[in-house]
Amino acid sequence: MEKLIENKLFGKVRAEYIEVEPFVNLHITDAGEGRPIVLIPGWPLSDDMYEYQYNDLMNSHFRVIGITLRGFGKSSKPYTAYNYDVHALDIKRVLDKLDVKDAVLCGFSMGGAIAISYLSLYGSSRVSKLVLAGAAAPIWTQREDFPYNLTQSAVDDLIALNYKDRPLLLANFAKIFSATETSLNKGISKWLNGMGLVASAHATAQCLYALRDTDLRNDLKKIDIPTLIMHGKKDKICSFDLAEQSKKLLSDARLIAFEHSGHSLFLEETRKFNTELIKFAEIN
Repeated sequence: MEKLIENKLFGKVRAEYIEVEPFVNLHITDAGEGRPIVLIPGWPLSDDMYEYQYNDLMNSHFRVIGITLRGFGKSSKPYTAYNYDVHALDIKRVLDKLDVKDAVLCGFSMGGAIAISYLSLYGSSRVSKLVLAGAAAPIWTQREDFPYNLTQSAVDDLIALNYKDRPLLLANFAKIFSATETSLNKGISKWLNGMGLVASAHATAQCLYALRDTDLRNDLKKIDIPTLIMHGKKDKICSFDLAEQSKKLLSDARLIAFEHSGHSLFLEETRKFNTELIKFAEIN
């Protein structure tokens, strides 16, 4: 065990940034050895959100690759488009450059929606399993034939607030991020808020447009790899209805409810989250 830990801590240095197009670099956390688990963060966070997953995954003999989306964290923040197709292409370019194979692709919140877009556009040649954690799918906002989650006008208000007082927008989201306002301690809450403040205001707004407008129902129907859905029963940002609707559209999916969690299931029930992710990734 000591040798294993030593190799993980002091092994070969890997790239921390990967160029996905001229002048656009994504921040990467790439550590550990074994089957790759690729982690895509949600809006408006960075790959740092998976801090309390990284060690458990590495110690369970997985290579963990966290990818911060453009516009967020330490990644480049160009004033360009930020729809799901753009993010999916960025993910493809990272996986191609790293020559990742047989990966478990895990996306949280908007990251789950982007993972679905990636598989719909580029298939499963590099990814053999999908994990949707509190995913903003199949649609984040209501339609005439989809009476779930937020109204589109509510998201319009979020976009307007982003341009008027982005710190207040993040503070408001923090209040509903977990099952209750005190589910996460003040230190963790401040840590998450700091990640959001580092994001580009432009990217923050443009991703809200994507969340408001994108319908992934047909994309989900294209996915034919085993899928694990993990979702908080008390989620106020992506209601549990979304998980149930996604499961109906997937050909091979299992849904695990996190009874005591809101949107931040990876922090509210960390042990369960990590255990279920590892268990799913270990199955051949």
